[in-house]
Amino acid sequence: MLYVVTGPPGAGKSSWIRARAKPTDIVIDMDLLALALAGPGAPDHNHGVVLAKVALRARYAAIDEACQHLDQVDVYLIHTMPSPKNLAKYKRLKAKVVTVDPGRDVVMRRIEAMRQPTMKAVATRWYRQRPKTSQGVMPQRSRDW
Repeated sequence: MLYVVTGPPGAGKSSWIRARAKPTDIVIDMDLLALALAGPGAPDHNHGVVLAKVALRARYAAIDEACQHLDQVDVYLIHTMPSPKNLAKYKRLKAKVVTVDPGRDVVMRRIEAMRQPTMKAVATRWYRQRPKTSQGVMPQRSRDW
């Protein structure tokens, strides 16, 4: 099964996956890919332009390959704001789209505490264009971390 996990930055998408994925599942998370490709001591969520480009290419390759094995493993894909084209592809793959959203106030506090300030604009855009296509909303417990 392909699980496409959407939601604004800081919503808890990675935490949602960690609570459900098994060690044999595949998790495609841009932040984890960038960290895996970065040098020692790189910050968790503040990737440079070149690193972000390389990680994005690795993400595309990982998605393409992982989707060929959906009959053998579950794949968890973080995709903050999938385009209509992406959603059509996920629908063809019979994906379950899950939205993680603890609420705008919680998200903005988390971004302020843990993320680069530019992520506020991404979160604002997410709330403005909130996807209406997900199969149920999965709110995280409202907590600050």
